[in-house]
Amino acid sequence: ALMHLMRINRTIQQKRGSAMLVGVGGSGKQSLTRLAAFISGHCMFQITITKTYSEVQFMEDLKELYITAGQKDEDVTFIFTDQDVINENFLEIMNSILATGEVVGLLQKDEKEAACNEVRNDFVQDNPQ
Repeated sequence: ALMHLMRINRTIQQKRGSAMLVGVGGSGKQSLTRLAAFISGHCMFQITITKTYSEVQFMEDLKELYITAGQKDEDVTFIFTDQDVINENFLEIMNSILATGEVVGLLQKDEKEAACNEVRNDFVQDNPQ
């Protein structure tokens, strides 16, 4: 378990680090991920499924996640399990996040411009020409 913890920890500490943990239920994947996130000083983010949870609420949760990780520049570990997939579109959205980092239609044009303007000064400061 310690070797798996070290692998997860090393992966999530990398810039844009992500991992897909596969195994039988009850083998400790979530527990090790939560521990690795704690060791790394990451915030934990996991959606809470209810009877009325829909794609609209999923997009709102992702918007909150993107604001936390992007605009607020906090390290976040997002746990998404097989029980969280209540709609096939959730998998397409997750694929888009892992492939490009973008979700089509997540932010309106004015929200996207406001977010870009908010982080622009920090970007210029961190990356002088």
